[in-house]
Amino acid sequence: MGPLSLAVVREALVRLVGEGIAVRLPNCGFAVPDFSDRRWQEIAEARRTIEPVMLRLAIERGDVDWEARVRAAHHRLVRTPVYAPEEGAYYSGAWSESHRVFHRTLLEGCGNPVLLDTFDRLWTASELARRWSAHRTPDRDGITEHRRLEEAALARDADTAAKVLAKHLTLTAAGLTSCSYDEQGEGF
Repeated sequence: MGPLSLAVVREALVRLVGEGIAVRLPNCGFAVPDFSDRRWQEIAEARRTIEPVMLRLAIERGDVDWEARVRAAHHRLVRTPVYAPEEGAYYSGAWSESHRVFHRTLLEGCGNPVLLDTFDRLWTASELARRWSAHRTPDRDGITEHRRLEEAALARDADTAAKVLAKHLTLTAAGLTSCSYDEQGEGF
């Protein structure tokens, strides 16, 4: 592989800033925000506000094909190894992709491409924080959280599904601040 053009590197960094993964420091270049950075909590707040509404719409509008895709995405998620020794202590790339597909599939039933584009941007912006949170909360039971989310959605129980999703998102954010779910005032 030959040398990289400075213009290509700069363009990539600007794109990462646009996706919320990096920040631009005046007269200093670029950096990845620290896990304690307020931006991660703001992204989590946006997700907790938007995604339960999207899930309610998906439960209302989703058809049997949506149900089948949710079931299949959940099956793939639970069958994909969370960690790969060669990838280090953070989530494996395969599991991260299965996780994204499960969450997006849950919401696709809403049928609103603008909301789904918003989800995609927020998901990308929160990926690094999600990996940090998992590393800081290794005893979290994500398997049960995802199973409860799938079950509530497929039972067409919008109230329970929205609460489970909000709790799931809050636990990820709490992993960055070392607060419990109840300390954030989001318990049910």
